[in-house]
Amino acid sequence: MEKQKVTLTDFLHLKKAEAVGKTSVESKGVAAVINDKEKGSEEQETPHIYTVQEITRHVRHRLDEDELLRDVYVKGEISNLSQPTSGHLYFTLKDESSELRCVMFRDRSALLKFALEDGLSVIVRGRISVYEKKGAYQLYAEEIQETGIGALYLAFEQLKKKLKGEGLFDIAHKKPIPVFPRTIGVITSPTGAVIRDLLNITRRRFPHVHILLAPVVVQGGEASLQIVKAIQLLNRANKDFEQIDVLVVGRGGGSIEELWAFNEEAVARAIFSSEIPVVSAVGHETDFTIADFVADKRAATPSEAAELIVPDKREIERHLGSLELRLRQNVFNAIEVHRQRLKSIEKSVLFRKPTERINQYRQTVDELKRNMHAEITHHVELDRKSLQALIGKLDALSPLAILERGYSICSRLDGRVVRSVDDISVGDALKVLFTDGEAISEVKEKKTKK
Repeated sequence: MEKQKVTLTDFLHLKKAEAVGKTSVESKGVAAVINDKEKGSEEQETPHIYTVQEITRHVRHRLDEDELLRDVYVKGEISNLSQPTSGHLYFTLKDESSELRCVMFRDRSALLKFALEDGLSVIVRGRISVYEKKGAYQLYAEEIQETGIGALYLAFEQLKKKLKGEGLFDIAHKKPIPVFPRTIGVITSPTGAVIRDLLNITRRRFPHVHILLAPVVVQGGEASLQIVKAIQLLNRANKDFEQIDVLVVGRGGGSIEELWAFNEEAVARAIFSSEIPVVSAVGHETDFTIADFVADKRAATPSEAAELIVPDKREIERHLGSLELRLRQNVFNAIEVHRQRLKSIEKSVLFRKPTERINQYRQTVDELKRNMHAEITHHVELDRKSLQALIGKLDALSPLAILERGYSICSRLDGRVVRSVDDISVGDALKVLFTDGEAISEVKEKKTKK
């Protein structure tokens, strides 16, 4: 039988109506007892006095016995959300008219697929009871669903936003897929579409590729843990045993629940940490998972993954044939160019009569030698005439030339030239320089011109 879904206001109105009805019935019962006692006896019993704990426990028992409240769905908006170190979740469900305190213990909150936040509209499944220590009734939550969109889709969007913020989707972290892989590690179900497509396509396109299968379950509670361990195992094998060029992680199509293992955070981080390039091949072309965003390459289908990874042998052969043809053509063109150059050299005068060119160079050298000798002789003659002119000027200005005309130079014995009669005194010894010698004389008398 499907559980009834009620809003928070409906629930509170229901409990109010029940309380009013019970009070009415109980009031009638009390009145009847009082009348009976008044008629039958004048003696009145002392009323029983309850403790707060007894009243609170009585209310809790009454709520626990209520079949509706044992398993109820309540719709409302989350507020005052808190999660202490204990791991329990405490929050309030509210609508336009009322509020309901809620608690979700750690063992149940750990199973949530998405993170709660204030303002989120949810449907909470649980039981209503009383927290005796504070005397407050509250909803003990067992499950929480997000309204409007599914819980799994909400969890997908939340994890996608978180990992994108950490940079796990950045292109800078994407490793290149090798062009000619030798060994491909495949992490998938041994009976699924991924391994079948890879085997069929690799046999057809490039049969020399080695496929290394790490069998895992691809849906269910254990799937994500097995996928993480398989990625780590193949990375260790790549280091210690055999080089693995690329990993393919995936499965065939399915619902979001069936593909959910590839939306787990642990799988995403294992793909990101893999030293081997990873190709994600999950579902059909329209299916997107967190693994697709983290992987180094996303393939829309398992068949496309095989075509992305494994080169086509026939296409390679055609390409090599084209390269061979181009190489032959280029070699032929180069040979033809050199052949034409050789013919041109054979027809040249230098090749047919090399001594003629040498004789021409010899004649040119002789011509240069004659020109150089003439230039040097001309410059020497010009310099000789210039030197003779300078000698003539020096002779005209030389004191020796003046002496040859009958003049003499008179100087004191200390070498000072006598320029005036005032420079000497009677009795001074003088040296007289002639053109052919000198004489020493003494001043006997001096006369001054008036």
